[in-house]
Amino acid sequence: MTRIMIVGNGAVDCRYAPVIESADLVVRFNDCRSSGASGLRTDVVAVCNTGRPAKSMLGSNVWRSHPAVAQAGEIWCVRDPKKFAAMKPLIAVLHPELDDFCDDGTQAFNAFCLENGKRCFVIDERTHDWVDDVLQLYHPAPYVVPSSGIIVIASVLDRYPNATVTIVGFGHEGWEYHPFAAERRLVDDYVTLGKLRRL
Repeated sequence: MTRIMIVGNGAVDCRYAPVIESADLVVRFNDCRSSGASGLRTDVVAVCNTGRPAKSMLGSNVWRSHPAVAQAGEIWCVRDPKKFAAMKPLIAVLHPELDDFCDDGTQAFNAFCLENGKRCFVIDERTHDWVDDVLQLYHPAPYVVPSSGIIVIASVLDRYPNATVTIVGFGHEGWEYHPFAAERRLVDDYVTLGKLRRL
């Protein structure tokens, strides 16, 4: 059975490094700050491909040459450009402070992949919509979008239904416009149901 490890950017006990390294597929996020003490193995880097995070990564030689990014064979873009283009007018009204939130960097990530022999994969809006729907069961406070972490978890569970999926480094806290409390409860239920494992 395929063993997939999704490594968030939260704290990871260095004792877990051998377990992470031994997985069949290791997914990390954005600047891969989880790599190092938690192991170096990285097969996929899931990136926030819109707004300031995308601009920061794409404009950074440090990110482009990061050992984890260099090692990864795939870059997963967690935000479907069609979805975020459709969201832009509403975001402009409700959150004018997020003026560049929907600016799309997918083509630039794709170009980076082509230049470096990697595959670029976009998680489509169907996954985002499904996550939005299921989070309503947990009565989230008003939010803008689900986090990259929960989008990747949902995508992996959908694309690899027979895999053993383990998560580590998920603190379910951070940017104020993500519904982290609801996401934590959803993940806890997945663990209880045996769909996910936690280290």
